[in-house]
Amino acid sequence: MTKYDPDNIFAKILRGDLPSERVYEDDETVAFMDIMPRADGHLLVIPRSKARNMLDATLAQLVACMATVQKLSHAVIAAFEAEGVTIQQFNETAGGQEVFHLHFHILPRHPGVNLRPPGTIEDHAVLVANAARIRLALAG
Repeated sequence: MTKYDPDNIFAKILRGDLPSERVYEDDETVAFMDIMPRADGHLLVIPRSKARNMLDATLAQLVACMATVQKLSHAVIAAFEAEGVTIQQFNETAGGQEVFHLHFHILPRHPGVNLRPPGTIEDHAVLVANAARIRLALAG
């Protein structure tokens, strides 16, 4: 398996080399808005420690990420009055992975509303407003 690249985009976000709209963080994980959301409230959850993907992550990293995924899934359901969430996680290029730092997508879902196609960068003000809604739900 390929080695972890410390210059991947999420490693740069963790170091503060690139900006992100962080919504939640604890000692082991960070959650921030996806800049190309496929649904309003689309979040990413990553471990603070390096892991290329689920295939080389430790059990502790996976447990920490899943605890955060669950917590934030409840928050996005509340914040966006969603009826469910889609959780996505991709491993290696053949599995659809594009950024090689373990990450989980949380997408709030509504009946009859399809996910938007990938690849469109959202206006920063929209990301800020959506993040505020999620933070309010977390505080709530």
